Amino acid sequence: MMLTLLHIPPLPINSPSSPPPRRRRCPPPMAAFASAPQQSKPLVLGCGAVSVDYLATVASFPNPDDKIRSLALKVEGGGNAGNALTGAARLGLSPRIISKASNDALGKSILKELQDDGVDTSYMTVADGGNSPFTYIIVDNQTKTRTCIHTPGYPPMKPEELTKENLFAALHGVEMVYFDVRLHETALLVAEEASQRKIPILVDAEKKREGLDDLLNFASYVVCSAKFPQAWTGASSTPVALVHMLLRLPNLKFVIVTRGEKGCLMLERSMTGEFIVVLHVNFS
Repeated sequence: MMLTLLHIPPLPINSPSSPPPRRRRCPPPMAAFASAPQQSKPLVLGCGAVSVDYLATVASFPNPDDKIRSLALKVEGGGNAGNALTGAARLGLSPRIISKASNDALGKSILKELQDDGVDTSYMTVADGGNSPFTYIIVDNQTKTRTCIHTPGYPPMKPEELTKENLFAALHGVEMVYFDVRLHETALLVAEEASQRKIPILVDAEKKREGLDDLLNFASYVVCSAKFPQAWTGASSTPVALVHMLLRLPNLKFVIVTRGEKGCLMLERSMTGEFIVVLHVNFS
């Protein structure tokens, strides 16, 4: 077994003063593809969170009991699964989503924005009553950070709301399944069926959550936040933690840890007939 550690520098997309990028409603440029031969788009299925995000940009984070004004306000679709699948659609894939919203104004907005971006929402559960998920996000211009205050949807999704018929239909023809570790009981049902069908599984490991370990046991690929590898393994450093993850999760082919403006690190497993661990860290 060979393990290779890579450092991938970030792309200079946003200036340092820009707030964190979010999903936008602008359609993808289709003119460039007008003359290209038509081919079937790879199908991906995601299971996890959708929401409406209220992003308020402020000069600096308020002190307790302060009253301040925002510099800008945006209302956009959010949720890790919603964001990931929107990105997949804009990259030319054909995404489907399993999630839940209510039939309130927020839920209708969530569904419309996903559909406008090319995400198939026909496998989503829509509750009659309750509230759809939403998040207040304070974007601090001074520290270049964001603080999220999330209100979960109600009633929460139950596994029995995803029928076998819909599960099988959602997985039909899919080439990869994505999980953000939300709706973990439903996600586990999807992961078990995807594993039986030998469909690769990508887990977005932002932080420790209920049901995370069960999903990691099915993972072919893991993308995680900067703090997660050490928090999950207890290792002394990120590179060592990535090695521990590959050793503890035998189905895992690679793991990527995102590092903000420092780019990311990727550790990949390759079978060579020898049991060799090669670590290469490039911080230049």
